[in-house]
Amino acid sequence: MSKSLYIAATEARSGKSAIVLGVMQLLLTHLRKVAIFRPIIHDNFHERDHDIDLILRHFKLPQDYKTTYAYTQSEATRLLNDGKHSLLMENILDRFKKLEEDYDFVLCEGTDYLGGEAAVEFEINLDVASNLGCPVLAVLNAMDSYEDEICDLANRTVAMFEEKGLDVISVMVNRAAKEFSPDLGERLRRCLKSESSPLVYVLPDDKRLGNPTMSDVVKWLDCRVLYGRDRLDTPIDNYVVAAMQIENFLKYVNDGSLIITPGDRSDIILASLSSRLSDAYPNVSGILLTGGIKPAMTVHHLIEGWKGVPLPILVAPGHTHKTAQILRGLHGKIDPENQVKVLSAMGLFETCVDSHELQQKLVSSRSTRITPYMFEHTLLHKARENKQHIVLPEGKEERILRAADILRRRDVVNLTLLGNEQEIKKTASDIGISLNGIEIVDPVKSEYFDRFVDEYFELRKHKCIVKDDARDRMSDPTYFGTMMVYTGVADGMVSGSITTTAQTIRPAFEFIKTKPGFSIVSSVFLMCQNDRVMAYGDCAVNPNPNAQELAEIAISSAHTAKIFGIEPKVAMLSYSTGESGKGQSVDKVKEATELVRKIAPEIAVEGPLQFDAAVDPDVAAELMPDSDVAGQATVLIFPDLNTGNNTYKAVQRSQPESVAIGPVLQGLKKPVNDLSRGCTVRDVVNTVAITAIQAIAEKGI
Repeated sequence: MSKSLYIAATEARSGKSAIVLGVMQLLLTHLRKVAIFRPIIHDNFHERDHDIDLILRHFKLPQDYKTTYAYTQSEATRLLNDGKHSLLMENILDRFKKLEEDYDFVLCEGTDYLGGEAAVEFEINLDVASNLGCPVLAVLNAMDSYEDEICDLANRTVAMFEEKGLDVISVMVNRAAKEFSPDLGERLRRCLKSESSPLVYVLPDDKRLGNPTMSDVVKWLDCRVLYGRDRLDTPIDNYVVAAMQIENFLKYVNDGSLIITPGDRSDIILASLSSRLSDAYPNVSGILLTGGIKPAMTVHHLIEGWKGVPLPILVAPGHTHKTAQILRGLHGKIDPENQVKVLSAMGLFETCVDSHELQQKLVSSRSTRITPYMFEHTLLHKARENKQHIVLPEGKEERILRAADILRRRDVVNLTLLGNEQEIKKTASDIGISLNGIEIVDPVKSEYFDRFVDEYFELRKHKCIVKDDARDRMSDPTYFGTMMVYTGVADGMVSGSITTTAQTIRPAFEFIKTKPGFSIVSSVFLMCQNDRVMAYGDCAVNPNPNAQELAEIAISSAHTAKIFGIEPKVAMLSYSTGESGKGQSVDKVKEATELVRKIAPEIAVEGPLQFDAAVDPDVAAELMPDSDVAGQATVLIFPDLNTGNNTYKAVQRSQPESVAIGPVLQGLKKPVNDLSRGCTVRDVVNTVAITAIQAIAEKGI
């Protein structure tokens, strides 16, 4: 069953809050703990978000308001303008995942489109929903639209969500006009070009929900209520600015009119009150007096003497034109105090939506997509569950320090930085980084130094080294850090931002060594693409592995994939598929495939396969229709370093949303990982988390 749902509108005034009410009511009839979450809320100037407040108060949810949203619109815009898109998405995802851990279900609501740039806002909704991975319920606003326009909008909306790999479980056309055909829903079902087969519902426009009330006017204009405080729930259908004489003004009065007039127009005030009492004229909703002017004292006494003032009378501070202009931006809201509106909204939802059908669709919907942000969040979460001790030999490097600060604040791992303590602290101070809670060790001053020198000497004396050689080696932070891992002082090491791959992994080759049954160390890149994560191996270490080594790389890569939640389906890549090609390199891949089947029969493996046959179901159906791996491979094994390195970089650069995490070294007894010298702070954070997860797996925790 899905544990979340994202309700997204396509424009403002769609009646989305009524849909949220109905869906929350449906969820709470089946689940005990349901949370409301809005990734981005409108700026409310220190007031609570309307829709969140409505849900919390009406359903009496015990959820803390601070957990219900991630950013205000202005905060999100500022981050995007500063080029901090990744930070925005990471923090939204982090808030969402915390709710998912604590609740049975998280109901997410998209933005309100009050910022004026609907296209940009819709893109943000797409991006947020994509990274949360929730199934989507799309709300379309049918007000002032034709049926053909609605059909076109429905198709475009569903297509855009599905392009992001999302499952659209329902399309709700809201605020539909009475003139629409009664079979509009069926027409939409037929014309929707969708893989998700969404449920389609049409909800009519209900003026009781969409129109503002006198209470809304009070809040919108900061009005003072002179009379009729008990009638503020009265709905407003239209506005009439009264500047004419009474005989002409009355011609423009309709049912539900709000009369807007200066406070000194006693004639209009009395005429409006009289019309409310007369069966010959429509029922106006109220009177709004402008200019901050109250009625004359004589008129006041006259009204006071009436038994039960028949309509609300308000006073607004602004002049008539300004007040009328401001009111044009007012639209009806469903306030928790207005139980008539709340119950009407839920009643309309229950009448028009098959709750059982929708609930069944929610139960069967489960997103399988994994975006880069989702995968990275999972890495940090897994590492945090069993905190490991990771050593970073490049303690003075700015990127390492920034990553260490992030890891400390997120409480992901315990860290040790190696290097001169004063130099590290000065660099941290220069870039505004706090190192509280992070250990700093100068190798030559460490309590472990002499012990590590002796240990290294014993391990390498067969190579005819002397004690001074061992002392020199242990003075090197990379050797010292590797020895920390070897002796169990640390659980893993990450280096390589300013040192070469050879410098990083040579100490591990010397004394950590490979696992039993493996003769080589290899690597994988975890390739986070738009909607899935795959493992590419070996793209960093072995230039031209033979068949035995290629089989070892495949087995190691399958094990690594499994550690990170990827179901391993291994494709042994070549320039030919099946029996179609001949040649030495193809024969090597064939032999390696058979060795994998023999050594690790539990691993699903196929080879040789071309890249497209490995990942494209249509190509696989034609070339290898009986294979359980072709077309759905998750682990791709390249025949040599040249092919693998170029392919991962081509995929990374040609697909803007792709993230390559790695290289992740595999085959060592204890985890040591290499960074590229062009790595970002984000790369360092991810690699440290990966190293911690490898350490957890090695310990069998």
